[in-house]
Amino acid sequence: MREIILEITKIVFGGAGFGHVDGKACFVPFTMPGDRVRVRVVKEKGSYIEAELIELLNASSQRIKPFCPAYGTCGGCALQHLSYDHQLAVKEELFAEQLWRLARVDPSLIQPMRKAEHSIGYRTRVQIKVRWIDNDLKVGFYRSGTHYIEPFPGCCAIAHPAINGLVGEFPPIIREFSQPDRIPQVDITIGEDGKAIVIIHYIGSTPSEAISYFSGRRSEFPSAAGLFLQIGRKNTLQKIWGIDRLDYVVPAPLGDDGIRELRLGFSAGGFSQINRLQNLQLIRIVSSLSGLTGRERVLDLFCGNGNFSLPLALNSRELIGADDYAQSIADASRNAKENNVQNVSFEAADATIMVQKLVSRGERFDVVILDPPRTGSSTLMKHLTSLAPRRIIYVSCNPATLGRDIAILKKADYSVIRAVAVDMFPQTAHIESVTLLERD
Repeated sequence: MREIILEITKIVFGGAGFGHVDGKACFVPFTMPGDRVRVRVVKEKGSYIEAELIELLNASSQRIKPFCPAYGTCGGCALQHLSYDHQLAVKEELFAEQLWRLARVDPSLIQPMRKAEHSIGYRTRVQIKVRWIDNDLKVGFYRSGTHYIEPFPGCCAIAHPAINGLVGEFPPIIREFSQPDRIPQVDITIGEDGKAIVIIHYIGSTPSEAISYFSGRRSEFPSAAGLFLQIGRKNTLQKIWGIDRLDYVVPAPLGDDGIRELRLGFSAGGFSQINRLQNLQLIRIVSSLSGLTGRERVLDLFCGNGNFSLPLALNSRELIGADDYAQSIADASRNAKENNVQNVSFEAADATIMVQKLVSRGERFDVVILDPPRTGSSTLMKHLTSLAPRRIIYVSCNPATLGRDIAILKKADYSVIRAVAVDMFPQTAHIESVTLLERD
């Protein structure tokens, strides 16, 4: 593959550096404006080139030394070579660019990005990749753009300290298992109190043997408060021992609304935001933008364990939540009961199907909140407006699909009033955001 020397002029959406070569756009991860680099072409199309960094010939004056020894090969982080304040500025600009390009959202409607209190040690959930190769266990994260494992560097800087401790405990136990090649992944999730639930993924044909083996090694796994085996999708989880739920607190007040403190739980395998403190920022923003007075009827789609539902219900007349993962709905219902929130109901249902059902019954809502996966939900947008909500609050982890969906809502006479980016994932190129749309 050929090599090229080029100047990097900007950072583009996704975190790669950008330059021009022979009239073609060239994208190079782990570079930044002001870098002069030697790169190797890995893909070349008619109008663009993707390349990998070989040598930094002249470094930008703003470049800093990455703190992780695996940076540049591990696929987890993309921006460690930028100071944290520089990362925020870049993400702010990229967020605004995406919304303007895809939905013509005026940049003046976008607020400054909400900074994370901690730019390292914040991640409370990780997926550790495991491979049995040449009679040895490889443990780590995928290399950037591949399914090859980059060995765990002894400590992942963005992971919660308790996670780093756990990563040292399970490899010896897996090595001695009779089927180490049948374990491709280990998930670790930490609650606010530091307790951990570990999920071991198993692709073999004798799960009972695996359960028996790991059950007998509990004393060698002292940092895990709960252990599960997963043999397929999330609904195949089988408890081996310990706790099956983690908790976190939503403190009071969230702002000027006087919402009381809530303690919310989520089960093993259930969704939870990976950055606890930034999740509280999200809840505060959603609460503020919703403009609730206690008289509104609210619909929360992709509601999970009630992370937004229950705080908002305290200032609503009625709230209905829906999520297609039944265990999350069970968690939401339990959280409502334990926190004595009585004006809520939850249903296990696909969001689009749920909205179609509500429309067919002629139901209306004052406010709709949605927090879809990275793919967004363009199909849902086409049905959502039939509920005639005055306000739509869209929580997104992908500005590209957010922009696409906003464009659909604008055609249905909704306008963006405000958008706020939240740095949920420092050191990475990911951008979380909350956008308020109102009907014209």
